[in-house]
Amino acid sequence: MDAHVIIDLMRAPVHILGVCLIVLAGCANRTAAQSGAAGVQTIANVGSDTLVNLALAWSEAYQSAHSDVRISVTGGGSGTGIAALINGSADIANSSRAIKAEEKDNAEAGGVQPYEIAVARDAIAIIVHPSNPASSLTLQQISDIYSGKITGWREVGGDDRPIVLLSRETNSGTHVYFLETVLRLGEKDNKTLFSTNTLLLPSSEGIITEVRQNPNAIGYDGLGYVTSDVKTVAVAAMPGSPFVLPSIASVNSGGYPIARLLFMYTNGAPTGALKEYIDWILRPEGQQIVSKLGFVPLK
Repeated sequence: MDAHVIIDLMRAPVHILGVCLIVLAGCANRTAAQSGAAGVQTIANVGSDTLVNLALAWSEAYQSAHSDVRISVTGGGSGTGIAALINGSADIANSSRAIKAEEKDNAEAGGVQPYEIAVARDAIAIIVHPSNPASSLTLQQISDIYSGKITGWREVGGDDRPIVLLSRETNSGTHVYFLETVLRLGEKDNKTLFSTNTLLLPSSEGIITEVRQNPNAIGYDGLGYVTSDVKTVAVAAMPGSPFVLPSIASVNSGGYPIARLLFMYTNGAPTGALKEYIDWILRPEGQQIVSKLGFVPLK
């Protein structure tokens, strides 16, 4: 600014000076915003706790090769991610379940068009304490356990002990999928609910920790979270069907009955840096990370 302009401003009335300063500050802020955004694309990725570790691994690998992109990843559950997409605070919503009809309606009412992209597959493992003799269950038995019809391990090949039920919280996509596919056996008119004795835990790691410490517990978790210090139960789709342990091979073959797709949702078909990132996830480099973390790649 020229010296004579500065002198004129100093002589100006206070209210005029204030207006000038506000205008100058606004110009400075716009310049800072433009320079801060120049050449750097930011992507906010929110949602599924099942997907959060995978999403973090993807973001770290991608950013290491693309210095012009910044990707933030947070969990909170599939419902939280979809809500963030709807309110505009997320560019990508991670979800371990398909979007609900009411969520889609809410999104479209607000001008958001949820666009679904399958990014990986997963098996939900049924886990118990290593000392538990029970080693195989049918889907019906698991449904009866979680609905409270079966309350003791002795009824399903275990010791004479009470069953302690562990589940993810209701905002979790894994909780919703488990309710619809296992408790309700995939039947649309089935209204079976979790037993009121079910303990709801906020994270996949929390379920692993509790099962590891409690000989009476049963839990369920995404395959990528299962550790060697818990016991995985083989599952049969129905009585007389083979009992199958969850694995990449058994998911790919269709033999394991509790398997699902994992999704990312964007507002409309992705474009620009967002599309480049998701395309990379779907290519071999991104899908190799899926395998490394114990999930099932799409191809």
